[in-house]
Amino acid sequence: MKYKAQTANSEHAISLDIAGGSTTADIDGRHYKVELRQLTADEYLLINGSDVYKCRVEGRHGSNNSFTVVLGGTSYDITIIDPKRLRSARTSAAHDHGAAEIISPMPGKVVRILVEAGARVEAGAGIIVVEAMKMQNEMKAPKAGVVVSVNAESGATVNAGDVLAVIE
Repeated sequence: MKYKAQTANSEHAISLDIAGGSTTADIDGRHYKVELRQLTADEYLLINGSDVYKCRVEGRHGSNNSFTVVLGGTSYDITIIDPKRLRSARTSAAHDHGAAEIISPMPGKVVRILVEAGARVEAGAGIIVVEAMKMQNEMKAPKAGVVVSVNAESGATVNAGDVLAVIE
């Protein structure tokens, strides 16, 4: 999967290949094979050969693709952009009065469904939790409205780009 990561000062091209317990990442042309171990809900060990890093992923800012990573005492505000979704994101922002789809940003497993079809939700409310790379990602409502459909079940495997829920 190819993404772009934006930090305060720069933008980076990222390609991820997730297989079992290891992840292969290419970041701006540099190749890394990393083992990821989850310590707590928001703390992880990144193992790259003989180098071990402890990092913490803190709350999301605004959308489900922005967060803060604390590594070595330094905080990094990061926004992940999926180039395949840019066009649809622009379209749904321009038509805020229509249906909004909650789309899986990467392959993973549905671990929790937080709402049922018919529920009224506020913007930013948690809708569904997907686990990928041993990290749980809460997909949030992009706008206030009514959950029209939930298209996944707990325990189901989902692919990048799958529509998990629809809000009108």
